[in-house]
Amino acid sequence: MPTLTIRNVPAKVVKSLKSLARRRRRSMEQEVRELLEAHVAERQSVLEQIEAGWARQTRRPTAAEIDAWIEAGRT
Repeated sequence: MPTLTIRNVPAKVVKSLKSLARRRRRSMEQEVRELLEAHVAERQSVLEQIEAGWARQTRRPTAAEIDAWIEAGRT
C-alpha cells in the first residue's frame, strides 16, 4: 500500500486530529485514513451526481457559463 507524507501540518490541526482519534479509540493515522476515505467518497458521489445531471442535458455548458456560475456563487 502506498505511503503518503504530509508536511507542515499546523499544530492546531494535529492536536484536533489526536483528540478526535482518542475519542474514537483509533490511532491518529487511522483517523486520518478514515477522514480521507470519507472525503474522497463524498466527493466522488457529488461528481457522479454532476455527471449524471450533465448526461440528461441536451448540451454541455460552455466554459464561460461555468465561470459565470462560479463567480455568481462567490458574491
